[in-house]
Amino acid sequence: MTTPTITTAPKISFEFFPPKTLEASFALWETARALAPMEPDFVSVTYGAGGTTRQLTHEAVTTIQKNYGVTVAAHLTCVDASREETLAIVQSYADAGVREIVALRGDAPKGADRFTPHPEGFANSIELIEAIAARGDMTIRVGAYPEPHPDTQGGTDADVAWLKRKIDAGATSAITQFFFEAETFFRFRDKCEKAGITAPIIPGILPIQSWAGAKRFAAMCGTSVPQWADDAFTAAARDGEGREALLATAVCTELCDNLLKGGVDRLHFYTLNRPGLTRDVCAALGIQPVRELKAVA
Repeated sequence: MTTPTITTAPKISFEFFPPKTLEASFALWETARALAPMEPDFVSVTYGAGGTTRQLTHEAVTTIQKNYGVTVAAHLTCVDASREETLAIVQSYADAGVREIVALRGDAPKGADRFTPHPEGFANSIELIEAIAARGDMTIRVGAYPEPHPDTQGGTDADVAWLKRKIDAGATSAITQFFFEAETFFRFRDKCEKAGITAPIIPGILPIQSWAGAKRFAAMCGTSVPQWADDAFTAAARDGEGREALLATAVCTELCDNLLKGGVDRLHFYTLNRPGLTRDVCAALGIQPVRELKAVA
């Protein structure tokens, strides 16, 4: 691993997911407590497939907003809800002081092969973005795919064209799906620039808590797995858990460093509600806590 050569610290942000059990709740609050002192640009909270964590997401968003002194962006999807119900959720966030939304089409409900719009709902993410933007009081972030989305017909070029439509509809920035090599992001960024996209595109970073888990995520979202990474993590796993953790920190830090050297100034970490590896990578990049967190959930 090369030593990072950063002159200006990047803006960072973190993604959490809403807890479904008491134990998971403790993990989320500990993660928020560990990472909030780094003063992220924002943190986001995900929305379960098919809207399954709608209420849990709302509770997590409002608790973090109230107790941890960070800007929270709530994920919102088009799945299994009418337009009226979806916009009521937006209003409830506004009433709680939340002013950022990550607007997504969303994954199909469990047991369904593909996304099907609610009969009275938004047909796609662009319709959702337009409706939220019409309020005039929300910052809207969206998803982006440096490798073809599994549902895309037309490859990356089609994904870029769709992203351009989302930005034109009112989104102000995009967060990418995770990837394993910086060149994957740079190729996508170049295509976006050629398409006239000027909004910030924030690379999504997955610190590898488990290589088996990372490969499962990759298969689900269409992320290609380099052979070198599979070989390295397979060998590290044979050497024991400690070796795998060291490799994960090194690989993630080097990816981030390469992105920063390539002109990236923002990084979004998918924490999986486990702060240790994300915190270690940030420390290796020279990003340290800048305040003491006293409030607790």
